[in-house]
Amino acid sequence: MSDQPWRFRGALAELDREGRAFLCRRDSARDPSVRERTRQIISQVRQGGDGALRALALELDGVRLDSLEVPRRLWGTALRELQPELRSALERAAANIARAHRAFVPRQAEVETEAGVRVGRRPDPLRRVGIYAPGGRASYPSSLLMAAVPARVAGVAEVIVCSPPAPSGTPSGVVLAAAEIGQVDRLFALGGAGAIAAMAFGTDTVPRVDRIVGPGNAYVAEAKMQLSSEVGIDLPAGPSELLAIADAAADPKVIARELLAQAEHDPDASVVALAVGRGVADPIEAALRDALREGARAEAQRSLSARGAVLSVSSLEEALDFAAEFAPEHLLLAVSAPDAALEKVRNAGAVFVGETSSVAFGDYLTGANHVLPTAGLGRAYSGLSVIDFMRWTSYQQVDRAAAARLAEDTGLLAESEGLPAHAAAARAWRRQG
Repeated sequence: MSDQPWRFRGALAELDREGRAFLCRRDSARDPSVRERTRQIISQVRQGGDGALRALALELDGVRLDSLEVPRRLWGTALRELQPELRSALERAAANIARAHRAFVPRQAEVETEAGVRVGRRPDPLRRVGIYAPGGRASYPSSLLMAAVPARVAGVAEVIVCSPPAPSGTPSGVVLAAAEIGQVDRLFALGGAGAIAAMAFGTDTVPRVDRIVGPGNAYVAEAKMQLSSEVGIDLPAGPSELLAIADAAADPKVIARELLAQAEHDPDASVVALAVGRGVADPIEAALRDALREGARAEAQRSLSARGAVLSVSSLEEALDFAAEFAPEHLLLAVSAPDAALEKVRNAGAVFVGETSSVAFGDYLTGANHVLPTAGLGRAYSGLSVIDFMRWTSYQQVDRAAAARLAEDTGLLAESEGLPAHAAAARAWRRQG
């Protein structure tokens, strides 16, 4: 291990334009080879349906699928066979997710804009949603719960899940158990871009959904983008990210642990620490070196080498200005006055207030959602929520007296836009008030 196993160090203000752009523009250009292969898979599923899905499972997962759908009885068996402590932890996570998301369910609202004119918006649950639960390097039952539980809270009528098959031909037992806990309706042993295409188009076996949610690899993310004109999607979610802002009050070992925790997700993860004040960066760097010597997943070492940074800043304001530009998936405020700093934060997927608020807690048990925007898209997107499983019905009502009062001004505006039929439709009510 080299003495500096992360890519950038020193003062943020001294980082050159290319280095700063590299940190802030994560995944700015989609890989052309991923884009083309995803396009091919989508076309294959569109044309071949279930047969194409079986061929893709054999080609990409090395599994010959007798059935695309996993029988419900296997979910119950997996839940009963799950280690009791793990089952309890999953059920605790599901309960907290439900509790948090119930608090944020939107409500119908109406306003009378003027006498006799009523305008309203009503949130309605989607009919059917599809959840992608990642597999591959590891299984993520927590991600399944983060989507399935809010969908149920929102009142979605049917929830289906696609998750890659293990060599056994079904997703892992813990994913099956999570599907049972999350009250999913149907589960399919399908992964990658093919699963996204199946849910977008529908096949003889897999039903077409109204929206697809959940994180995945580069091919899953690309498929969602390419199919966004066919089906609703949630948000762009790529490799994990953490920006930790720490001042002299922070424990350097905590910062090192948090950086490694997010770095181990993926070799393309992006983790950055901003050390506020003179002499704060050195202890963080020392703690990070010690943590790496104690052993870390290869993914963590690779991501630190490629995208990791420990940078010093002169003030909290400088750190928060960079955070707004960086727009991280996770923002940890390990500073002496974290609540005050929170008031100034913009453009983060989720904020962790104080060093005891480990991102790991948010990944699993606090009840907040861990499906969050990455690659700087926290500037425009929010994390997955109950709202993603609803659509708004807008409505309006104009009584007869109000129609007479609105008629002339509506006619004038319509004529100004060259729409005489609009003007006539409005003016017909002038004398009927």
